[in-house]
Parts: sequence; structure tokens; C-alpha cells
Amino acid sequence: MSKAANTRLTILNKAFELIYSKGYQTTSIDDIIATTQVTKGAFYYHFKTKDEMGVAIIEEILKPVMMESFIQPIENSLNPVDDFYNMISYLLLEDPFLQVKYGCPVGNLTQEMTPWNNQFSIALSELVEQWKRIIEKGILNGQKSGLIRKDVNGEQVAFFIMSGYWGIRNFGKLQDNNSCYVLYLQEFKNYLNSLK
Repeated sequence: MSKAANTRLTILNKAFELIYSKGYQTTSIDDIIATTQVTKGAFYYHFKTKDEMGVAIIEEILKPVMMESFIQPIENSLNPVDDFYNMISYLLLEDPFLQVKYGCPVGNLTQEMTPWNNQFSIALSELVEQWKRIIEKGILNGQKSGLIRKDVNGEQVAFFIMSGYWGIRNFGKLQDNNSCYVLYLQEFKNYLNSLK
């Protein structure tokens, strides 16, 4: 990796850490520069604006994480009830990238930035839509194999799973404690079993 590419990646990683812990709007370019210890010139060499950097964080940091932890575990699901449960359980209790006290970075940025910035809306929408489609595909596969009832609507299930995940993440963030995750997962398992 070239020095310039390494500097760019350092800026993105450090900026993400700040934004995840403090929020996008309260993180300034000066905060990012101080944390990364790059010059202002180096920052502006890589990003014309803070928002350009923010979209790059979505595309280059959050998107790969979403692919690895949200999409790939259920992409070729043959048993969606178990696979959906295992994915959400991992995300809530084990994933080292996601911290209880800061919530879900995609959910945070969606709430904070989509009313104000169309580029964020588009980039975040693509991530969320991809996750939704994969859940719907899992339901369809489960119906074909006889593991999910034929009357189950895949889109409804996808919205329910996604909104439940984001909602419980917010409770965990509010309490700075993952005990609510355990209670949620118990009920989530009941919900998934009702799809059989």
C-alpha cells in the first residue's frame, strides 16, 4: 500500500472511531486531524469536504463490515430460522466491531444524517436495501425447502428483523448494557419459530 493510500485509510479509520463514539455532526475536521496527526493539507488532499469523507466511511469501512457480518452469514441460507437467529445473536453479543455504548453505526448515521444529506441517504439506503434483499431471499429459500410457511411475507419479515435489531441496539446504547439483548434474543427466537 502506498504512503498516500495508507494515510487515506488512517484518516477514514480514525474518523470512523470518532464519529461512532461522538456522532457525525459533533465531530469536526479539526478533531479528525488532531486524532490522525495529519496536516490539514493532507486531509484536503484526500477529501474535498467532511461529507465526502463521511460517504467514503460508509463505502469503504461500513460496507465491508456489513458484507462480512450482516450479508455473508445468511447469503446462502438453507435454514433461515437458525441462520437469522445466529446472525443477530452474533451482532449483538459477539461482534468486536460493534460496541454496546455506541449502538449500530449504520443506524446512527441513518438517524443523524439522512434528513440533511442526500449522498448519505443514497449510500446508507444501498447498504440497508442489500441486507433487506438477503433476508427476503432467505425466507424464499426456506419456503422452497419447506422450513418456512408459504404464507410468510419475506419483506415483512425483513422489516421486522431489521427494525428490531436497530431498536434493541438503541436500548443497549441508552443503558450502556447488553442485558436487554439477551431478553430480546429470547423473544426473537420465538418470533422466528412462529415462521415455521
